[in-house]
Amino acid sequence: MIIILKQDISPKQKDNIKDLLEENGLIVREIRGKEDTVLGAVGVNRMDPRQIELMDGVASVVPISKPYKLASRELKKEDTIVQVGNVKIGGNRVVMIAGPCAVESEKQIMEIAGMVREAGAVILRGGAFKPRTSPYSFQGLGEEGLKYLRKAGDEFGMPVTTEVVSPRDVEMMAGYIDMFQIGARNMQNFELLKEVGRTGMPVLLKRGISATIEEWLMAAEYLMANGTDQVVLCERGIRTYEKATRNTLDCSAIPVVQKLTHLPVIGDPSHATGMRDLVPSMGLALVAAGASGLIVEVHNHPDKALSDGPQSLLPQQFEKLVRDVQALCPVVGKSLESVPRIMPQGMDEGSADTSTASKPDELVVAFQGERGAFSELAVRRVFDEDVRVLPCKSFRDTFEAVNKGLVRYAVLPVENTLGGAVGDNIDLMTQYPNLTIVGEVQVRIVHDLIVNPGVRFEDIERVYSHPQGLAQCKEFLERELPNAEVIPFFDTAGAVTYIKETGDKHAAAIAGAPAAAYNNMEVVREAIETNPRNYTRFFVLCREENAAVFRSANKPDRAAVSFSVADRPGSLYDALVILNKYSLNMKKLESRPIAGRPWEFFFFAEIDIPDIDTFHKAFEELKDRTNGLKLLGIYKSGH
Repeated sequence: MIIILKQDISPKQKDNIKDLLEENGLIVREIRGKEDTVLGAVGVNRMDPRQIELMDGVASVVPISKPYKLASRELKKEDTIVQVGNVKIGGNRVVMIAGPCAVESEKQIMEIAGMVREAGAVILRGGAFKPRTSPYSFQGLGEEGLKYLRKAGDEFGMPVTTEVVSPRDVEMMAGYIDMFQIGARNMQNFELLKEVGRTGMPVLLKRGISATIEEWLMAAEYLMANGTDQVVLCERGIRTYEKATRNTLDCSAIPVVQKLTHLPVIGDPSHATGMRDLVPSMGLALVAAGASGLIVEVHNHPDKALSDGPQSLLPQQFEKLVRDVQALCPVVGKSLESVPRIMPQGMDEGSADTSTASKPDELVVAFQGERGAFSELAVRRVFDEDVRVLPCKSFRDTFEAVNKGLVRYAVLPVENTLGGAVGDNIDLMTQYPNLTIVGEVQVRIVHDLIVNPGVRFEDIERVYSHPQGLAQCKEFLERELPNAEVIPFFDTAGAVTYIKETGDKHAAAIAGAPAAAYNNMEVVREAIETNPRNYTRFFVLCREENAAVFRSANKPDRAAVSFSVADRPGSLYDALVILNKYSLNMKKLESRPIAGRPWEFFFFAEIDIPDIDTFHKAFEELKDRTNGLKLLGIYKSGH
């Protein structure tokens, strides 16, 4: 059952409720949501729910209809984010887990770990105990393999995961790894599930060979009922009559499971297909279906692999898959997880609602706009979900907040696929020499029609939004709300706040879903923009002293510069010849007016940098062909 607690409940009243539930043999979990705090009580229940409902501090009692109680979204509406070492799985991120099927030697795992880490993996996988169909196949190196795996993880800064096959090995393995794997063959090994659950450690639970979704979730329930709430589900294909592939990948399981449970779900395209050439396309299909990550087998010499060589990607194939996943992430509203993701310091759960810094060493990120704006969504794609934010009224205020040290980072829009460059921010970047660009993120702009709770679509008479938001939804407004008054507003998220504050029952706002969620408003129509190919590119900026931390987590591959040239024929060409000399690809070139100097312009350019030394050589030569050359930043592009 779910016990919804009153907001003003005292600690003593809460303890009394928990004590009574536990005395009656129930397992109790406290879950704090954005609006309510609930107690989940599961087990053999012989209590009358009315007995609980009459207790002080109880708002209501709701039965859980699903057989999987703790894993059910009925119990917990918000997504669970599983922490594995310094990596989080779930939420707005896509996590890449990679490594060989089996740890074969210390040299082998160290080489592969370095390769997958360089390509973008954030968790290292590798089997030490290998359950094989044939008793004569390689069964793994056992504890020796665990030692090699741990050494490789520590060397390259990645948490490690491996499969456990026997309950008697659980305690020993817990000292070496960061996350247990329960393989498909052991999904219903209930004694193993109980033993692993008692550790309280993160668990990657693969779907059984022919398991239904309910059976899969019931296996997760065994883990959770015995002590861990850190469970990641993994779809790895099921056995059907089809023989063309190793298994049949059930991509539809991803969105189905996400509706039924709060647990994150990832995909395993390697075991699903059994063929190297199919892994990348099926990996992208899993991400497109909503998976929170991929676990992929990678081997530097797959033809010599002791297990699963035919389905193991070569390191260069894995690197391309990572780049493709990164390009897909903005489409599905997520970002690729990096190690280490920049995380808040010294924060308690739920403290993200505070909008100002309270400690000098605390991570606070500024953005322009109201809470729930697309810029705040971009912040959540780059930083941890719990990071504190500082909304600013203007772009200049945002720059000032970073420059004065009020915040450590700022996330600012620089270009939109429909509206073009955000010229104000390009200009401001040249005016703050202490600030540097350290990152980039792309966000798909999805506009929803948002109203006060209870307002019907047919009651809408007025629509508020930023002029660009109104323009981007023009066809919908003309077709669906031809008689509604269209009213420009300074900000999309601000329009939502405005109609909430006025309580207008005949008004709607066009903004993103985060603005609706933050203001507890309702979405009556989703994705109403005319052109779905609407993306905004954001830069992450900080003071130079904070740049190293961010760049260490995100290997730079692009640079931004500004410069002017002499007023004579061929001067710009002379500068660009330097880029050609060093085979540097220019991704963007834009002219901007120089403030206070009528009809004079500077250029803003973005350049791909295959290696930093080559770029620095070109930069030094550019100084002789340009005026006022400035390096605005080096950063990892969002592709």
